[in-house]
Amino acid sequence: MRGDSGVSAFSEGDNILCWKGTITGGKDTVYEGMIYKLSLSFSTDYPFKPPKVKFENTCFYPNVDLCYNICLDILQDKWSSAYDVRSILLSILSLLGEPNIDSPLNAEAVALWANQEEFKKMVEKLYKPA
Repeated sequence: MRGDSGVSAFSEGDNILCWKGTITGGKDTVYEGMIYKLSLSFSTDYPFKPPKVKFENTCFYPNVDLCYNICLDILQDKWSSAYDVRSILLSILSLLGEPNIDSPLNAEAVALWANQEEFKKMVEKLYKPA
């Protein structure tokens, strides 16, 4: 999958159930220019069940926990069989600009979010390129 600004993904070798994705932080966000890798694991029930998606490198964010799990409604109760890898990655990219503060996984990130200058310092401190 190529062509979308900021996202790409490819299956791992011959295993069509395991994918690697890449997201480049969006313009005018604290993540601008940062590259994040993700793993996408699809079950044999796909597209009727969402894949398990995790960051592979540290992403300090209100909706990402310390084990790199992502809290995103389309990966849970708002899943639709219409979603594909591209739409999943674009949704995560969009989420990085606008967190769901009502469903946080990282209390420290939520507490810092209101102060974007301090939040950005923490993001930069913890960021390790993919």
